[in-house]
Amino acid sequence: MTLSVDTLTVDCHAPRLVADFWSAALGYRLKTVDDDEAEIVSPDRSDRPLLFQVVPEGKSVKNRLHLDLRPSGSMAAEVARLEQLGATAITRVDEGGSFWTVMGDPEGNEFCVLRGPEDGWSGEL
Repeated sequence: MTLSVDTLTVDCHAPRLVADFWSAALGYRLKTVDDDEAEIVSPDRSDRPLLFQVVPEGKSVKNRLHLDLRPSGSMAAEVARLEQLGATAITRVDEGGSFWTVMGDPEGNEFCVLRGPEDGWSGEL
């Protein structure tokens, strides 16, 4: 028996707010929304959906799981675009020639924007 990832679920207070941000950030579309949760899906459904669900407690510590996002252009341009959508840049990390920006979504859930091809990323991992 094996497992596969069905959905990535994010706890939040305002599912519609967070889903709207991530839809715009990733080019996804809103599939369902109500007072308790919102689900977004990729346009061609090739990626797993993201579900945002209401929880009573607030975010209090750094996420133990987060998304690393690779832009098709430059990291700086993508960081600026995401800030216009409601994200906050938290810090820029530069470790041994690799660099990325840690950001928070409108409720403070962390994610990273990695360097893109315009930043010298060759596509090799």
